[in-house]
Amino acid sequence: MGLLLHSAWRASAPYRVRIGLNLKGLAYDYAPVDLVSGQQGGEVYGAVNAQHLVPALEVDGHVLTQSLSILEWLEETHPEPPLLPKDPFERQVVRAMCGIVACDIHPVNNLRILKALAKLEVGQPAIDDWVQRWISDGFTALEPMVAKHGAGYPFGDTPTMADCLIVPQIYNARRFKVDLSRFPALVAAADHAAEHPAIAAAHPNNQPDAKV
Repeated sequence: MGLLLHSAWRASAPYRVRIGLNLKGLAYDYAPVDLVSGQQGGEVYGAVNAQHLVPALEVDGHVLTQSLSILEWLEETHPEPPLLPKDPFERQVVRAMCGIVACDIHPVNNLRILKALAKLEVGQPAIDDWVQRWISDGFTALEPMVAKHGAGYPFGDTPTMADCLIVPQIYNARRFKVDLSRFPALVAAADHAAEHPAIAAAHPNNQPDAKV
């Protein structure tokens, strides 16, 4: 099975998928997409993903899109090591953690939104406040969940799908200088997870298109 990941080094959604692929021990080829220059909006990438978003994962003639859906596909097709607990209630908690990031934080802070705010002549200080507000709101919800369910990682003592979402979001929070002092359990778990070799390999700075 050949895997080709269309990715952008610093974007959250492909970062999630890189973590998932690495945790599953799957090798893949990497096709960089330059979001800053707008490469994703061109016809070439549009032929891969009509939504013009990253990531896209090509698998034996199929094109998978949307990071959470790709992670679920990975879990279904490569169940070991598992990224979701066996207990249905515990699985729901992990999925809820993922949903807070993917549905409540990221959509209002991604590059498209930040570009739209700038086009509306919103100043950078106000944009930074915007980003910090929504990340902080989401982290306020995640902190007690991690404090209750974490045991080294955000959920339990092994990586789960929650790590795929939370580690990139902590990375973004630091980029935008969010005050993380109010989220000690969340930060400790994410930092511990980031040291896992598979997760560390997915870090933006370790990608072939990284600009550091």
